[in-house]
Amino acid sequence: MPVTDPIADMLTRLRNASTARKDEVEVPYSRVKWEIAKILKEEGFVKACFWNSKGRKKSPIKIYLKYGGDGESVLHGLDRISKPGIRRYQGVGELPRVLGGMGVTIVSTSRGILTDKNCRRQNVGGEVLCSVW
Repeated sequence: MPVTDPIADMLTRLRNASTARKDEVEVPYSRVKWEIAKILKEEGFVKACFWNSKGRKKSPIKIYLKYGGDGESVLHGLDRISKPGIRRYQGVGELPRVLGGMGVTIVSTSRGILTDKNCRRQNVGGEVLCSVW
């Protein structure tokens, strides 16, 4: 049975791997998931993310999880906001702040997939995909 919400599947895989103290997790490739993984790396929630674009078949995205000095996961929470059944669109002034700026909201805009901070800088709103803290 195919996955009906691939982004929620990615977030669940990350959440489960983090809870199980895994070093890495594989996610089936899509452009949106690759952009989300790159944002998670840029914001410091994961150590690294890799994807091999060579070959005809799309290889999975490998995401390496990050843990603190005491072994606690850097990813404390992942929450899917916009779902296939209920899409959530927000203007730039309505974008939610996660934990007063400690977390990140990931938004799909006309300028690509951006964080809430970049949306405010570029003055653009869009579909609120998920929140990470």
